[in-house]
Amino acid sequence: MPLCSVVIRAYNEAQHIGRLLEGIRHQTVRDVEVILVDSGSTDSTVAIASRHGVKITHISPQEFTFGRSLNYGIREATAPFIVIASAHVYPVYPDWLERLLEPFNDPQVALTYGKQRGHPVTKFSEHQIFRRWYPDHSIPRQPHPFCNNANAAIRRSLWEQHPYDESLPALEDLAWARWAQAQGYAISYVAEAEVIHIHRETWHGVYNRYRREGMAFKQIYPHERFGIRDLLRLWLSNVWSDWQVARQEGVWRREWWNVVRFRWAQFWGTYHGYRQSGPLTWALRQTFYYPQMPAPAQQRTEVRREVAPIPYHEVEDWEV
Repeated sequence: MPLCSVVIRAYNEAQHIGRLLEGIRHQTVRDVEVILVDSGSTDSTVAIASRHGVKITHISPQEFTFGRSLNYGIREATAPFIVIASAHVYPVYPDWLERLLEPFNDPQVALTYGKQRGHPVTKFSEHQIFRRWYPDHSIPRQPHPFCNNANAAIRRSLWEQHPYDESLPALEDLAWARWAQAQGYAISYVAEAEVIHIHRETWHGVYNRYRREGMAFKQIYPHERFGIRDLLRLWLSNVWSDWQVARQEGVWRREWWNVVRFRWAQFWGTYHGYRQSGPLTWALRQTFYYPQMPAPAQQRTEVRREVAPIPYHEVEDWEV
């Protein structure tokens, strides 16, 4: 039996999935099963996965939700730990899986998730979101249920008790983590389990992503609300925070308008998702929306580990 099963959800990810699969091949954890849940790709995603010996299962686009596709994949898995990865992430270090699985030595840990950082194509404001949501220090037992299934792991035995909610349009990870904490289990954030997360989105795509997440959040917390005052306050405060960072990094002239547009798409989408709901819980409002005041420029360099990164520059193009 493998130690872990890596479940990857994908739709037309030929440009990226090969890098993730190559990163898995470089891991210090060798006993790994990889499962692709493909939702109707028309490019070479499935062919690339097949070349890497991946177990492939299919879900139709009409059936797809994030939770349902994960449930499909986990049913095919045989390992006691399930690692969940987006098809457009790739691990930075060869001990990614080792670090992500290490907290499960504590039987009370139900879920772990790792650091995410952006790619050169990532929008400036999303780089700031990654820095805010995924700090450089680990949190062995975090007090709130925030997590992200682009880079996470769970115990299969607990999933068998409580599969992912297939009705949610997004945030199936948050809903599951909330359930796990309610059962007395812990969530562990592992900063050393770092991936690069590639988002190539239009402005309307950013809006749709946050609208979807707002709708899901409202379903998970049905009495919560995100009103026009929240929209304006959070848009202005996050724009100002991002501008401060952009000035420190010497890119304000290039990025100022991109910041305005991204943050508007983010909170305009959130506003539409939250329509007719009640007040946000403070912990999750902090996690999702409130900007972190920028540190002095000399302190904003990324933490470097002693472990050598995976040499992706030596790998050929992925798409066939």
